[in-house]
Amino acid sequence: MDNMRGIMLMVLGMLGFAAEDMFIKLAASGLPVGQILLVLGFVGALIFSIFARFNGTNLLSKGFFHPAVLLRNLTEMVGGVCFVTALTLIPLATATTILQATPLLVTMGAALVLGEAVGWRRWTAILVGFLGVLLVIRPGLEGFEPEVLWAVAGVAGLAIRDLASRKVPKSISSLQLSAWGFFSVGVSGIALLAIDGGAVMPTVRETTYLAGALAVGVLAYWALTEATRIGEISVVTPFRYSRLVFSMIVGMLVFGEFPDLYTLAGACIIIATGLYTIMRERKRRREQAAQARAVASVETTV
Repeated sequence: MDNMRGIMLMVLGMLGFAAEDMFIKLAASGLPVGQILLVLGFVGALIFSIFARFNGTNLLSKGFFHPAVLLRNLTEMVGGVCFVTALTLIPLATATTILQATPLLVTMGAALVLGEAVGWRRWTAILVGFLGVLLVIRPGLEGFEPEVLWAVAGVAGLAIRDLASRKVPKSISSLQLSAWGFFSVGVSGIALLAIDGGAVMPTVRETTYLAGALAVGVLAYWALTEATRIGEISVVTPFRYSRLVFSMIVGMLVFGEFPDLYTLAGACIIIATGLYTIMRERKRRREQAAQARAVASVETTV
């Protein structure tokens, strides 16, 4: 029952993120990217600050200056700027498809940087998954769009953010990280506005889009957090890929964007390799748990 609830919440969260991307893309038709990031970042930080206050969590903590937290916030800024820029320039389904490669990049980074054990099967899955990304990007071919590199840079930023999160001390709560992360995105919005020009007065429609992005974004974040707490990670995580399905539907219905064969093929490869990587990780953890129980049993007997 807990796993089923976790799956439903995960799917709800992915639907929310797809809707958030839709509202951001709609708002970007009249608002500069920097202004969108400023509003989403600072209002999101305010919302999580309120949650933290009710939870008794202190945001004015020296943990903010921990190297892993600083790296996480910096790469949150890079990932946010690049991915939101990608949403304004390329089809929604294309941006979301490339985003699905983030877990593969995190697994590769965990092996190369953090020294985690990754067997040849998962390395093969990672390489095949990156081939799927190349199918979507199509470098050197007629269908190549340079703007798609914004999405690639966004994925790189978000992957480093996730790797940095693994080194954040346990004493720093998720609410603190969320509030600091959103605040960093707001700061990046100010920097972009300083470079590209000032903000503009949003229309009622654009304000509605921003409010919609904030509302569904916070709901999606809550659903994602609850899903990972209620259900087994290895069970609920594969349903993250439902975001791609929702994004394709939104792209077709709202923006009239129909993914081509290369994008569909690349998406299938990325999802398949991502699911395989999750399954291998689940099996590895079960084997480690079994070995630990066996060792404990022997020690007890002795």
